[in-house]
Amino acid sequence: MSADLTFRQPHENDHARVLAALGPWWGGLKGEAGAKERALLVPRLYFQHFTTTSRLAERPDGTLAAFLIGFVSQTDPDTAYIHFVGVDPELHGQGIGRSLYEWFFGQVRGSGVRRVKCITSPQNTASRAYHARLGFEVSDVLPDYDGPGLDRVAFSRGIAA
Repeated sequence: MSADLTFRQPHENDHARVLAALGPWWGGLKGEAGAKERALLVPRLYFQHFTTTSRLAERPDGTLAAFLIGFVSQTDPDTAYIHFVGVDPELHGQGIGRSLYEWFFGQVRGSGVRRVKCITSPQNTASRAYHARLGFEVSDVLPDYDGPGLDRVAFSRGIAA
């Protein structure tokens, strides 16, 4: 992993920086509709209320390199949810994403969490393969999971105490 990155808790003023990365980092996946969908999935409230279980990585010049937004379930305290993760494509393959996931596992494990879940769109084949490599169980496509025409694939992974 690149040793020149700084990892920190996000702040509310990081919201715009993360939104700005969603288009270029996803390379136009699903076109304009996909860009809007991604932006709607990352509202400001995550940068206000879920910062202790979220993380940003920055380059020495302060530019955004990666982020993870996650939280512990209020309904099931044994479960945590990774809501959105992004790594600058220029930095893929350097272990930054894995480092963010491992940090999150450690952070929520201390709260009694034993399972981590997340979802993605079926078209995001890179995410599906990545989660499988990290040891997540990968579901079949779940039709209309988030509403009509919004199919998803779910991931689930146990984390040891």
